[in-house]
Amino acid sequence: MTDKIFNIHTTEEFNQVALEVFKHQFKNNRVYRSFCDLLYIHPSDISKIEEIPFLPIQFFKSKKVIASLDEVDTVFTSSGTTGSITSKHYVTDVNLYKESYLKGFDYFYGNIEDYTVLALLPNYLERTGSSLVFMVDDLIKKSKKPESGFYLNNLEELAKKLKELDAKGEKVLLIGVSFALLDLIDLHQFELNNTIVMETGGMKGRRKELVREELHKILKSGFGVDEIHSEYGMTELLSQGYSKGNGIFNTPPWMQILTRDTEDALSINSHGKNGGINVIDLANYNSCSFIATQDLGKVYTDNSFEIIGRFDNSDIRGCNLMVL
Repeated sequence: MTDKIFNIHTTEEFNQVALEVFKHQFKNNRVYRSFCDLLYIHPSDISKIEEIPFLPIQFFKSKKVIASLDEVDTVFTSSGTTGSITSKHYVTDVNLYKESYLKGFDYFYGNIEDYTVLALLPNYLERTGSSLVFMVDDLIKKSKKPESGFYLNNLEELAKKLKELDAKGEKVLLIGVSFALLDLIDLHQFELNNTIVMETGGMKGRRKELVREELHKILKSGFGVDEIHSEYGMTELLSQGYSKGNGIFNTPPWMQILTRDTEDALSINSHGKNGGINVIDLANYNSCSFIATQDLGKVYTDNSFEIIGRFDNSDIRGCNLMVL
């Protein structure tokens, strides 16, 4: 099945594989099966992806969401405030994750060996279980560039390295959490010509939250670049969406975004209408590929999408089935 997942080329192929994955997870994922049963939904009722039930992402905080009897390879955990319940993604085949992010990066940016990867992810490095750190660590290794590496609080060293590499014409990927990128440009101003600056979101209480337009305007000015790229991923997913500017994201062929009606969690919106973000991530073959997130956004006719905010708990409707 994984051969099919990573060799999708058309909408028809995506839909067909998604329906096959749904049947597999209905049969093998106890938590997801219980959720579908409460909705009185069976695979025989489903003929298109819009009819597939999307599991509320909160289940990853309270249940072992898994569709395989294989031993767990690794457990990815979300960040959280002290005392809060974090999400856990039980991964039985970490090679699926590797294949997904490597093929996804290649799909959008080309061969990782063409880049020097500089990573500024302090809050992720300061804890264990981050799927983002796992991915970036592997991208650093796969780049085969001696200058690639992580930076924690050594911003002066990073600034020097960034200016040197960019001046030499090296293709650089600077990937960082938002507050740390802002810290860097507070110390140094840049005029970068050969560097992709990619933010992964997240102030995490370190700075005042900024809307995306304001954040990107500040970062573009500070780094001297025309666009700020973004990565859309989360603990509960094994695939990422990428934006090359203006906050408009695209997905690799085995991933798709839909939006649900904020008043009726089981209804899928038409294109261009704001709603809750539902993710189909077929790389999640051994857990759950159909997830209702707490993000708000809209999907355009070309299947690109935009994130416009998050639900707060009082906004979540139609999710009374979350407690199994």
